[in-house]
Amino acid sequence: MPPRERIVREIHDHGGWISFARYMELALHAAGGYYASGAGEPGAAGDFVTAPELGTLFGRTLARQLAQFPDLPILELGAGSGALAATIDREYFILETSAALRARQEERLGKRVKHLDRLPERWRGIIIANEVADAIPVHVVAWRTDGVMERGVTFRNESFHWEERPATGGLHEAAIQVRVPAPYESEIGLAARAWMRTLCEHLEHGLILVIDYGFPRGEYYHPQRATGTLMCHHRHTAHADPFARPGDEDITAHVDFSALAAAARDAGAEVLGFATQAQFLVNCGITEVLGQANVENALVYAPIAAQAQKLLSPAEMGELFKVLAVGRGLSAPLLGFSRGDRSHAL
Repeated sequence: MPPRERIVREIHDHGGWISFARYMELALHAAGGYYASGAGEPGAAGDFVTAPELGTLFGRTLARQLAQFPDLPILELGAGSGALAATIDREYFILETSAALRARQEERLGKRVKHLDRLPERWRGIIIANEVADAIPVHVVAWRTDGVMERGVTFRNESFHWEERPATGGLHEAAIQVRVPAPYESEIGLAARAWMRTLCEHLEHGLILVIDYGFPRGEYYHPQRATGTLMCHHRHTAHADPFARPGDEDITAHVDFSALAAAARDAGAEVLGFATQAQFLVNCGITEVLGQANVENALVYAPIAAQAQKLLSPAEMGELFKVLAVGRGLSAPLLGFSRGDRSHAL
């Protein structure tokens, strides 16, 4: 069943209203959804480009951080086309929920990596989640003068519409802890918090790196960000209407890194670092990796320099993207956070 029809039926079966989190789950991750169908592969032919898809510079620089723990295997969550795994020469595992993307990864990587069907009960190693958390379904909340409302989805006159109902339960408890001036609309990622707790509970020893666009809480719920962070991506064009093409385009929300850090601590893990992507990559030696390129050969150097610009520029991925590191049982300070660590902001 196409995602649009599935969502309409779900709304009908639940009395005419579903939470936006459920809408996002059906549009992206249910059978036939954007990621489940394999439509969500990053790259020039897709709807968006991730850092590993730009070339090898990101992966080669990240490998310098991973080299601090040479005996730990790597588990990548949601590996897209497999670009990062293709760059890093280590014992490598992938947990991919999309059967279509898993097939593409196997075709590209062969036997270099091993696919897992589920998160190991006890993992001793490194977990990498690059642009995964932004696609975890979020609840949409409206702070009004008369209380906290949850923004859900209805279907009438052949189209989807927003409709608000009083927030309840855990969502209400989370929302009243956010201090914003009404009226104000934004997202609360209850599922992302549960996801982080689960990762940390399964991590017996090692490191989790979450790389994504987002903010610490003080910036996430800034008074000037009063319409939230929901964004859709279609053919490398961004827009803010999540009802435009359910199942045929990406729907994302920026990551509340403070919430992820709190969830990790609740699960007994330690926050080891938090920095912008630019600062993290500079600390890991991206300029040295870039310097290894043949600067006398413009055909070689120019594309790598363009990758660096995209990865580091404040106007591109450098400032908006952040890197959060949490771990268990590690004592060595992490290379990527040796300068400019912003853990205090969490």
